[in-house]
Amino acid sequence: MLNGEKKIARPLRWAMIGGGRTGQVGYKHRIGALRDNTAYQLVAGAFDIDAERGKDFGVNLGVDENRCYPDYKKMFAEEAKREDGIEVVSIATPNGTHYEITKAALEAGLHVICEKPLFFTMAEGEEIKALAERQGKIVGVTYGFSGNQLLLQMRAMIEQGKIGEIRVVDLQYTHGFSATEQGDKSNAAQKWRVDPKVAGPSFVLGDLSTHTYYMSELIMPNMKIKKLLCDRQSFIGSRAPLEDNAFVLMQYENGAVGRLWTSSINAGCMDGHRIRIVGSKASLEWWDSKPNELRYEVQGEPIQTLIRAMPYLDETCNADERLGALHQEGLSESWANIYLKFAIAIDAKNRGDEETLKNLVYPDINAGIEGIRWIENCVRSADNGSVWVDYESKKPQLV
Repeated sequence: MLNGEKKIARPLRWAMIGGGRTGQVGYKHRIGALRDNTAYQLVAGAFDIDAERGKDFGVNLGVDENRCYPDYKKMFAEEAKREDGIEVVSIATPNGTHYEITKAALEAGLHVICEKPLFFTMAEGEEIKALAERQGKIVGVTYGFSGNQLLLQMRAMIEQGKIGEIRVVDLQYTHGFSATEQGDKSNAAQKWRVDPKVAGPSFVLGDLSTHTYYMSELIMPNMKIKKLLCDRQSFIGSRAPLEDNAFVLMQYENGAVGRLWTSSINAGCMDGHRIRIVGSKASLEWWDSKPNELRYEVQGEPIQTLIRAMPYLDETCNADERLGALHQEGLSESWANIYLKFAIAIDAKNRGDEETLKNLVYPDINAGIEGIRWIENCVRSADNGSVWVDYESKKPQLV
């Protein structure tokens, strides 16, 4: 159980790039990092492309106005002069800026926590991974849903053979908030998401499905995709070539099959985030809308609902429990869990504690690179006529 006691010797001196007043994700980062005030201290930031608005916002967060910078380059240069300069930075900016800012941060000797999708290409991902290794720094990726504890319960039950051999993987992350094009023009946080120059080669595949795909990797670390087929659509024509809806079929190396539906035009849907794993003996199903419940369905037996924080759950699951079974947890606690693990990873890296790093389950640089690989393969399949592609290949392989 987590109760706010320190897990590292002292709070990390932390800064944000982006995540200002008009951003959609900044507050999620802050509640994640600062939920346990023993892990991070927000001491600086370049919060907004508008320098004055960013300074005003930072001051209202309690940051010294002299440490509210007009841009990240100025922040890195000035903070490097201070004995109490920043140690880790979170990047909450549009996709097209992630690579250059991450590279600059690592070169400045900082650990990095970055929004997803991490970068546009596998080459960029491998380059940054090598740079992080040379610098001895951590790069974490904010797959914010992945801190939900019951995902670790699913992982444990699969490892223990509770559902038998995995046969079917059924994934969904959909909503209806982009069912019309209104937000494309009026919402600053939406505008860049449908601009290929800023968002990259995809919209919902990168913005939504990378979350769900990483969660499936977290739950099933030994399941590897062999082939993939993606069919994507732009129902709002002005978004083309970026998709607002996509279907992905998967074949796994062990013979299992999978499907994923991701969409921002699922009209009327408030929360269609679901993971179902079907085994030879039983199935597991988790919904983001009911994050404190896990359905365990054994063939021929009554359906069971497992409840977060109960003592019958695996210790790896309950290690992240915060509020007790009587009280509901959700996305805020999920973000807090991954941010705490980022802090533990950073502290371990600083101390050269490779054993802790080896056993810590969190979305690291490798998870970010796999997200890039996922997008590249989906886009490659769709753009070549929705063909099956070898998941490790750079060219579509017809089946």
